[in-house]
Formats: sequence, C-alpha cells, structure tokens
Amino acid sequence: MDMRQSDAGSEHHYDSIMPSYNAPLEIHVHGQVPLRADASFEQLQEALKPLWKYVGARSLTDGASSVYEEEPGIQFDAQEHLLQICWTVHGDEDFRQSLDEMCMSLNELAEQGAAIEVTFYDAGFDEDDEEGESEADARDEFILLFVGPTPAAIMQVQRDLLVQDVVDMMERHFDGAELGGVVAEIDKLFSQRFDALVNSLEIGKPPRGSGGSGSGHGGGRRPRHLH
Repeated sequence: MDMRQSDAGSEHHYDSIMPSYNAPLEIHVHGQVPLRADASFEQLQEALKPLWKYVGARSLTDGASSVYEEEPGIQFDAQEHLLQICWTVHGDEDFRQSLDEMCMSLNELAEQGAAIEVTFYDAGFDEDDEEGESEADARDEFILLFVGPTPAAIMQVQRDLLVQDVVDMMERHFDGAELGGVVAEIDKLFSQRFDALVNSLEIGKPPRGSGGSGSGHGGGRRPRHLH
C-alpha cells in the first residue's frame, strides 16, 4: 500500500500544512522494518503517529509524503508485511522525541530486528555556495535507531551491522578468510552484553527502539537522498 498515492486529496492537504518557517534541520529517515503478519494499517498508523503528527498531518496517509517528490516517503507493503521509509521532514532537535516514541511503538509490530537510519542535515549549510563554509563546518549528525520484538532481535541486527563495518574496513588490509577470529570476538562481546541484560532482569522491560546510535558508516558529509 503506497500511502502517498492512495488519496490525491490527502496528498494535497499534506503539502499545504508543511511548516513555512526556516527550520534549522532537514531530517531524513530511512529504513525497512519487517512487520508481523497480523500487523494492520491501523496499528501501523498509530505506531507512526509521532511522525505524521510532527508535520501537522491528520493521518498517516496525509503525512506519508516526503518534502522531496523523488523520495517514496512512508509506505506499507501489506503483501510483504514490510514498512519502508525514505522520508524527509524539516524540523528541530525536538524531532528526536518523536523518533523515540515511534521506535517504542514499532517494537510491538516488528517481526525481527531492523535498523533505521536518521540523518540530521544542517539546513543552514549551502553545498552550492562557493564562498560558504567548509564541509567540516556543516553540523550534520547521523544516528542509527534499532527496533525489534525482543532485546535479542535488536542485538542481532546491531551485531550484523558491526560485523559488516569491521570486515569491510579490515578487508582493505587482510583477506576475509583471516578475519574469523575478529568476528568471534565481536560475537563474544554481544553474548556478554546479552547475558548481562538477562541477569539485570531488564529483559522483562519493553526494549527501547533507540538501542544504539553512532556516527560511523563513513566520514565526511553524507550525501542527501542517495539510496
């Protein structure tokens, strides 16, 4: 179900309610979340309410469109039971609270662990300004949020991403076959973390969707809308 195209009138309404002020940040949310087979559109709309309410929309259908027409926005594939997000909004630091609330709700609908990338672009930085600030002056920030039905599912996707990053970096200097010990050490660290979580009884609490964040996955300014 492509919520951008399901109601042309709603899409027009969304365009008209986007903030007209100069927001300090351009925020891009990107990811895919496998959903439970019994997850309904109504449940997903409620889980994503912090996002569409942030832009002043009255429903998920109204708020699913990105500020950039070339981006698919927020889509629910009912056949594949998949939430796909490639969505940009103008906002401020208070958007982080909306992300936290969204992740907590998505935990209840997720079939397995998934990562959601969020990039906060400094809207005041002009990439085309020849006399402007250097790339290092742009106050961009990149974070990863994690959702999943259990702490173990969240840790699994965290582990997989870390292994991918470490192997990609080390394969510049070593053959992949030599890195089995490195991967084993990463697995040991996550095993210890999970054991500590169980022992502290925190496994009985709802897992926070923002299970971790980082500024990794490459240096320098991240290009906009290149996915």
